[in-house]
Order: sequence, then structure tokens, then C-alpha cells
Amino acid sequence: MNLFSFPLSSTTAWGWIFAFVSLSPLASAADQCSMTSGSARIALVELYTSEGCSSCPPADQWLGNLAMHPELAASVIPLALHVDYWDYIGWKDRFANPQFAERQREMAVRNTSAQVYTPQVAINGKAFRAWSSRDFQQSVWAIHQLPATSKIHVSLTQSAKGSDLQVSAEGSRGMELYVAIYQNNLTSEIKQGENQGRSLHHNNVVREWYGPIPVSQEGQVVWQKTLNVKADWVEKDLGVVAFVQNPSTGEIMQAANLPWCHSSQDNEE
Repeated sequence: MNLFSFPLSSTTAWGWIFAFVSLSPLASAADQCSMTSGSARIALVELYTSEGCSSCPPADQWLGNLAMHPELAASVIPLALHVDYWDYIGWKDRFANPQFAERQREMAVRNTSAQVYTPQVAINGKAFRAWSSRDFQQSVWAIHQLPATSKIHVSLTQSAKGSDLQVSAEGSRGMELYVAIYQNNLTSEIKQGENQGRSLHHNNVVREWYGPIPVSQEGQVVWQKTLNVKADWVEKDLGVVAFVQNPSTGEIMQAANLPWCHSSQDNEE
């Protein structure tokens, strides 16, 4: 299933706070955190992967290490989107979502490609084959030099009802907003299929996906939702990613990441 060779990097502990996020306390009685995206564009990296794919574990590890990379942490947001089309070969991926397979197919159509596969990497909405090479870093840096055409604000407030999430975006009229809840430090013991007998470790796994949420012709959108943490979610390992995408070209206009808050804090890029 893997079309590329991939050099394994050493396993590193996941760092919650990216270099482009600073934390400072808020004078508030409620547990709240927030962040606002900056003027430079952040590269959204999507990995299409599956626990049923024997070629995927190295790519999963690579993605999980991106936020620890000293030259990339400030300019990249990684997400792992587990697809469901390998479930039939003996192992059902508990993180798989048919929406992600559909998103991957839509990307292929925009790229005039008839092929989807795992592991496959996309940077800012376009398939990127050379993700294990120096070209990846250069592409991320090039994106980071672009001005953001959208400003995103993400806030999370803990209340008696749950976690109140609000995401707003402005500046990109006619675009689409997406919101993802991701989780780190996940482990699966694989009992069947191509990875039988392996213990697989995952970071940046998308657990909930919302969108597309239309941005108005006035260039504004506000989206809110009260989230109830599910039984298999660990709050210290959760986070929120929001991004604005051009529905015609797939280009990501801006992306923002907010780690799940447990105490009063405010983040700004």
C-alpha cells in the first residue's frame, strides 16, 4: 500500500504546546482558553492512514513527531484522518470515518488523480508525494511565508453542561470552515489483518469532524457547540483544530490549533 520509502525517526514524547502558541493566565473564574491565528499562514498537514495498512505505522510516527521538529513546529499543524476502506481485510480501524475517505477522494478529483492510497499526505489541501524528503520542509516554509487571508479565533470554556466550543473566522468570504477534535497518545493492540500482533501508537487522531461550515459573503462565520467528553477521550490529550478552506481549489487559507484547557489560560499566536 505504501508507494514510498520512509526513514524512521526516533520516538519522541509528544509536546502539547506548539512553538507558535504562548500561554498566559486569564483573570476569570471559569476554566477557559483561547487562541487567535496570526498574520502568517500555518500549513495544515493531513495524513490519510489506517490501522489495517501495514505501510502506515512509519507515517503515523512521522506525523506524530512533526510538532517536536525544531524547524517545523511553529509553522505546521498535523492531523491524522483514518479511512475505512481497509477495514474489510481483517481489522476494523476504530478511528476510521467514511467522511475522511470521501475527503481524500475529493482531493484526488481536484488534483486530477484517479488514485487514493495509504499512507497519503496532503499539505494545504494538495497531495504531497515527497513528504519524507527535504522537499516537505521547504514546502511548509514556503506556505508559512504566505500572508493569511483568514483570521481564526478558537475558544473553549468548561461549564457544568460540558465544554463550550466557539470558533469564528473572518476575512475569507465564500470559503468553508472546518473544526476537528483530535486526540494524542492513543494505542491499539492489533489482533488481525496486516498489522496483526503489533501495538500501534497514534497522535493527532481526529475523533470528531465538523464541516463544511459556510463562511458568509461578508467574510464572517461564528460556530458554537457544547461538547461532552466521551468515555474513551482523555482530556489532557485532546485539542481543537480549525481551518478555512477554499472549496474550489482545496487551498487552506489559515489553520489554528488549541490544546484542550484545564485551567484559565489564554493563547495568542
